Amino acid sequence: MRIGSGAGFAGDRIEPAVDLAARAGLDDLVLECLAERTIALGQQRRLRDPALGYDPRLRTRLARLLPVTTEHGVRIVTNMGAANPLAAGAVTRELLVELGLGGRIAVVTGDDVLDRLDLRRPALEDGIALEDHGAVVSANAYLGADALLPALDSGAGVVLTGRVADPSLFVAPLAHRFGWRLDDWPRVAAGTLVGHLLECAGQVTGGYFADPGSKDVPNLAELGFPFAEVEADGAAVVGKLAGSGGVVSTATVREQLLYEVTDPTGYRTPDVVLDFRAVRAEQVGDDRVRISGATGRARPAELKVSVGYRAGYRAECGISYAGSNAARRAQLAADVVTTRLSGTRLGETGLRIRADVLGALGDSGEPTDECRLRVAAMAPDPETADVVCHEVEALYTNGPAGGGGVRTDVREVIGIVSTLLPRADVETGVTVLEADGAAA
Repeated sequence: MRIGSGAGFAGDRIEPAVDLAARAGLDDLVLECLAERTIALGQQRRLRDPALGYDPRLRTRLARLLPVTTEHGVRIVTNMGAANPLAAGAVTRELLVELGLGGRIAVVTGDDVLDRLDLRRPALEDGIALEDHGAVVSANAYLGADALLPALDSGAGVVLTGRVADPSLFVAPLAHRFGWRLDDWPRVAAGTLVGHLLECAGQVTGGYFADPGSKDVPNLAELGFPFAEVEADGAAVVGKLAGSGGVVSTATVREQLLYEVTDPTGYRTPDVVLDFRAVRAEQVGDDRVRISGATGRARPAELKVSVGYRAGYRAECGISYAGSNAARRAQLAADVVTTRLSGTRLGETGLRIRADVLGALGDSGEPTDECRLRVAAMAPDPETADVVCHEVEALYTNGPAGGGGVRTDVREVIGIVSTLLPRADVETGVTVLEADGAAA
C-alpha cells in the first residue's frame, strides 16, 4: 500500500498534500498537525468557546483535499481534531454536505484525561508536582494505533482524532489494511519506523535538511511531501512525486530518523518500544530510499500525557534605530528600558526581562547603520506585561534619538510538562457521522 504525509505541523502548506492525493496513487493520506503546545492552545480556545478547539485550518485544508481524496479513493487520517475532535467532525460533515460529496466521518475521542489525572503526580521534566507549575488547563494522553482501529473499521473516508502519537497515525492504517496484530512487534516496529520518517512531512524530503553550500536541496520553493510504499511484512521505500521539489536521499532519511530521538535503543511509543540500531537506509532510485531493520519490544504499560498550564504572559517589543551611531543609541535604549523596569515599582512582580540589539554588527564585524532593539519579558499578569510594552513605546520621544517602528505584543504563555498514566485509566471511543451529500 501507499501511505502519504499531508502535513507535518499545524502551519504546514496544503498544496503538496493536494498534489499527493491527486497523483501518488495513495491508499491513505495522514496529516499530523499537533504539537504539545498546539493542543494546549486548542484547549485554551475551547475554554473561551466550547464550539472551538479543533485545528483552525481544518476547514481550509479539507475544502481543498476532500474533492480530490473522494475522487481518488484516498482515506484521510488526521489529528486536526486537536482539543475538540467532535466539533471537528461536525465541521467536516457540514463541509462534505456543502461540497455535495457525502461520506462517513469517524471521530476518535478519549485522549482528554484532565478529569482523571492526579495533579499531584510529578512532571517527568523536573519531578515537581503538576499542580505546582501553574493552573493546569489541559491533559492529553498520547493514544496509539489501537484507539484508531475501530474508526478505520467503520469504513470512514475521514478519521479525525485528538492527541495521538505521531507515528501511530501511520501505524493504524497500515495495521488495518494488512491485518497486523498489534502485538506483532516486528511489524509494528516497521510501521512505526515508516510513521516516524513521514510524520514531519517535508523534513524528510529536504525541508529541515537544507543548508546552502553544505546540503543543497533542489527547488526548495516547491518542496514535495513524502509517501511510503509499504509491503505486508513492513518493508518500505520512502519517495516523493516526480517533478516536485526537494530530495529523498539516505542523508535526508538518516537525519529524520534521529529527529527528536533521545534513545535510539528504546524509542517509546504507545504501540511499541522501537530500536533503531539495526535500521538501514539504501538508495534504490532517484528520490527513493529503502528502509529496513527496525526491531521492537512490547509497548509500554503507561501512556505519556502532555499537560498544559498557565505559565504567565510574554511581552515582546521592538524599536529600530538607523544612521550613524545606531548601535550605540540602540544599546542606550536597552539600558534605559532595563533600568526603569528593574525599579522598585516592579520589584515584587516576578518580571523576567532581557534586551538584545539585533543587527548591530555587519559581516565584517563593523557597526552597521541600522539595527533593532528587541525587548522580551515574562510577567505573571497582562498588566505587568503591558508596562514593558509601554516603556519601549515611550522611547519614541524620551530618547535616545532616531527611534522608530515600534511594535508591541502581549500574549498568554501555555507551559508544557509531561507525566505518565496507566493505560487502564484511558478510555477511548469512536463516534461515526454521516454526510448525505446533498448540497446545502
